[in-house]
Amino acid sequence: MSERPRVCIILEGSYPYVTGGVSAWTHDLIINLPEIDFVLFTISPEKDMELRYSLPDNVVEHADIVLNKHYESTAKPASKKKLMQAVNNAHNLFRANSVDNFEELINIIPEGFFLYDEAVKSTTGWNMIVEANQKHNPMYAFTDYYWAWKSSHDMLFTIIGSRLPEADIYHAISTGFAGIAASAAKIRKKKPLILTEHGLYHKEREMEIRKSDMIRGYQRDMWIRLYNGFSRICYSQADRIISLFEENRRKQHELGANQSITEVIPNGIDLPRFSIQREEKDGFHVGLVGRVVPIKDIKTYISTAKIVLERIPEATFYCIGPMDEDPGYYRDCEMLVKSFKITDRFIFTGRQNVLDYYKFLDVLVLTSVREAQPLVILEGYCGGVPAVATAVGNIPEMLDYDDRFLAPSKDSEKLAECIQFVHEHPDEMKIINEANKQKAITFYNKTDLHRKYLKIYRETAGKA
Repeated sequence: MSERPRVCIILEGSYPYVTGGVSAWTHDLIINLPEIDFVLFTISPEKDMELRYSLPDNVVEHADIVLNKHYESTAKPASKKKLMQAVNNAHNLFRANSVDNFEELINIIPEGFFLYDEAVKSTTGWNMIVEANQKHNPMYAFTDYYWAWKSSHDMLFTIIGSRLPEADIYHAISTGFAGIAASAAKIRKKKPLILTEHGLYHKEREMEIRKSDMIRGYQRDMWIRLYNGFSRICYSQADRIISLFEENRRKQHELGANQSITEVIPNGIDLPRFSIQREEKDGFHVGLVGRVVPIKDIKTYISTAKIVLERIPEATFYCIGPMDEDPGYYRDCEMLVKSFKITDRFIFTGRQNVLDYYKFLDVLVLTSVREAQPLVILEGYCGGVPAVATAVGNIPEMLDYDDRFLAPSKDSEKLAECIQFVHEHPDEMKIINEANKQKAITFYNKTDLHRKYLKIYRETAGKA
């Protein structure tokens, strides 16, 4: 190891191609640790995506792989017979929620070798698929099972065959395919693995799968089992596991993470930047800071605005964030605003400097169906803006479990009641806002977060 530790950050579907909380966190971490050389290994849904971030000078290498692409093998296993035996063993153990022979499987698959053909054209591989269908899905057509199995496993084969950059440490910013790539790199290169989970990947994917009308029973179970298995594998291989809050840490333990290597490092914000001077502005101003995408549930925010405007006609609602990530969803939201006849009171601002809005917002609203530990709440607290939000992720703890500011997901009526409370209790809100600001200053200082990660990197690299 050189004087400067070389850390490979492994990401799926986020930085530096997509804006959002995880991407902002990653970019900020890299910028604020100039004494570390970072390498990026990114997993993308398509090739040649546009960079949304300018890579800092201490990003010394960037490799990207397209998850759905088939790559040509540039290496071969020493024995294909032993390889397929290992694949069969891994498949049987995987169904039994065991990860015991993942290391054996990775050791027999060289970097640059992709299992697409061998998994279905070899006798062992074909028999494995046929027997699994007969045993677990006899009521469904084999062709349906085959294509579901192949679509899921081809992506896995892409990841475990990938050649990762050399590094002193591999740092996965989720489990899932990023966690599998990091686990394979640890085994092959004999280097430490750090895992940071903002949310819980397997839980998030399960929610999406169960809500989907496109995935039938056995396909649903296959995908859920696969993602749970990915998390188990990553937990079993990690040297340190970090979550943002205690509830997620407990859930990691439930899926097999060793308690002795787990820890909590909460998000942090730039306190001086967000300690802004408030500006009084006529009316009552409500803002949501976030991307216009389904996970943020902007439609519920719009429905909430409709209810509040019937009670507080002078209110103005702002949706502050990029609108280009899901154009179809944005068009639906725009049409909903028009159908409610609130276009004069509901503004899509697009990407903006949020400080310009924190100066005058009276309340910040999050209507997300899924969150981890949203930075915007902390930013608002620091700027003197209270929050009303759905009770997901770490939000209840951040809002002190206070039902006056919390609502179930998609409950527009309750969200409206919370906003109305803020409007009708200005004196009480001054006290609450000051307490929130002090909490942000005490517990969520970004400098503390960066200092902890620098210490972790140096300690972990020293043990390599």
